[in-house]
Amino acid sequence: MKIPFKNRKILIVGGFGFIGHNLALKLKKLGASVSIVDNLQVNNLISIINDDDKLPNPGLSQKIINERIELIKKANIPFYIQDARNYHEMSALFSKIKPKVVIHLAAVSHANRSNKDPHSTFDHSLRTLENSLDNSKNAIEHFIYFSSSMVYGNFNNKKVTEKTICNPIGIYGALKFSGEKIVIAYNQAFSLPYTIIRPSALYGERCISRRVGQIFIENALNNKDLTITGNGEDKLDFTYIDDLIQGVVKTIENKKSINQIFNITYGSARKISDLIKLINKKLKQTNVKRIKKDILVPERGTLSIDKAKKLINYKSNWPIEKGYIKYIEWYKNIFKKY
Repeated sequence: MKIPFKNRKILIVGGFGFIGHNLALKLKKLGASVSIVDNLQVNNLISIINDDDKLPNPGLSQKIINERIELIKKANIPFYIQDARNYHEMSALFSKIKPKVVIHLAAVSHANRSNKDPHSTFDHSLRTLENSLDNSKNAIEHFIYFSSSMVYGNFNNKKVTEKTICNPIGIYGALKFSGEKIVIAYNQAFSLPYTIIRPSALYGERCISRRVGQIFIENALNNKDLTITGNGEDKLDFTYIDDLIQGVVKTIENKKSINQIFNITYGSARKISDLIKLINKKLKQTNVKRIKKDILVPERGTLSIDKAKKLINYKSNWPIEKGYIKYIEWYKNIFKKY
């Protein structure tokens, strides 16, 4: 039996990010009472204005962020500009909102940035998580934590499952795995019901996180080279945002998701060169520049989604031929406006 969304109080911590705002819009459409808390500092409006991340197209990134904000306002989703690192302010918000479901997304969501600035990553990832967990214990029905495929480290097989031993490389993967362990510990100590979600290689509308799919499109539109490591044969389990959002919805509405870890991805890895072929088809022929691979970037591949299929009836619907093409068309339109 599905848990109804109607008027269900859901709090998204870090809800103005790429995943968060798309998720908030979907949950609102389903009838949930959604609230967002975000300080807009990490990979968001304030960091763009302050040029913290030295983005190559800050004006375009700000336009994308503004589009997120306008969509949230139009949907009448309450949002609170609050730093999730502040325990007392977060406690006050929890008391005010009284959520039944908490989705924790607050984090530095990029491996390269995490490895360059571990203090900030720790501060924005684990400290925020601690505050969300402590205010959730003995108070909510479901805590959802977003981890990453990076917790696996190098894929020793073509496909990994949730039972695969995790051996993360670098700061980002290590902190995500630490977060998983802390969430599980809160379940052990306080019986906090949880679900851990491991996405992979996300792409889609209104992302400014400088993931490979976004970089390729921006570079092509700006007549710049596409930079890849090696010969383009590396594989990633590219996942369109709508598949991930559908997986989260399935997680919230199905009690079988409680105290489980799920890979929520497309479920079939593709070569980096496959993205380039789609760029060449839909935009223009581009020059490819090859560089040496970063030793902190693990060898990856397919994440098995069999567990999510079996327990919560998850199904991926967006191969790159469908999802990435849609993303390219959206990017072309906003680039013209910019």
